[in-house]
Amino acid sequence: MTRTVSGARVLITGAASGMGRLYAERAVAEGARAVILWDRDAAALTRTAARLSEGATGSTAVSPYVVDIGDLGAIAQTAQRVRTEIGNPDIVINNAGIVRGAFFWEHDNGDDTRPTMQINALAPMYIAREFLPGMMSTNGRESRIVNIASAAGLLSNPRMSVYAASKAALIGWSDSLRLELVQQGFSRVKVTTVSPSYISTGMFDGARGPLLTPILTPEYVVDRVWRAMLAGTPQVTMPWTVGLSTVLRGILPLPVWDLVAGRVFGVYNTMDDFVGRR
Repeated sequence: MTRTVSGARVLITGAASGMGRLYAERAVAEGARAVILWDRDAAALTRTAARLSEGATGSTAVSPYVVDIGDLGAIAQTAQRVRTEIGNPDIVINNAGIVRGAFFWEHDNGDDTRPTMQINALAPMYIAREFLPGMMSTNGRESRIVNIASAAGLLSNPRMSVYAASKAALIGWSDSLRLELVQQGFSRVKVTTVSPSYISTGMFDGARGPLLTPILTPEYVVDRVWRAMLAGTPQVTMPWTVGLSTVLRGILPLPVWDLVAGRVFGVYNTMDDFVGRR
């Protein structure tokens, strides 16, 4: 699996639009055996599935499933359908996510905090738990789990408290899972944890990139993630300033880091004009 996903079953969440659709297009182009699309937007999912099917060869099946991954029961039921109708995925890309750009006290517990944690942090765990046993039991076949986190999970930022918490949880779980698989002799199942800065998908409309940190294009991110997934690269951070910032955050006293991040790099004001996807 170091070169293409040809012949593999690929499952993508949040697949009806944005980066999820780009991952699906890549899987179709490389001749995946099955491209399994999960999304809660039924209309957009139907359009995307039709478009992908038009470009697919006879060896690739495009299979859409309407599912709200904020609902544990819906994940379990849909996962069982996938296993019955298609088989266990070889690749799972946990791409779906949501953001609420507001001060913590402006978050509603039910409408904001709970769904952010459910979709961004818990759903990838639930989904991986559904399909991981099948990946571990397949003799000789390499498998992949890709978890799309965020630089916000590595660095604190105003107006992102709950989002940052959800992505920090995702990062901690994802890399721990990687270590567990290696430790217990399942190294053919490789986990890639991705932590990008802002991406121009519409999800972060209005946000500004910090100093030396441009807004990333979806195409660039998908290409980097795809190549890392194929190679089994454990962690991907982008752009390079994210890695630099985490190093500085680790070695500088907190008051000094706050000064550097806030006044020099402008990290703490990147969400001042956030509007998000409308």
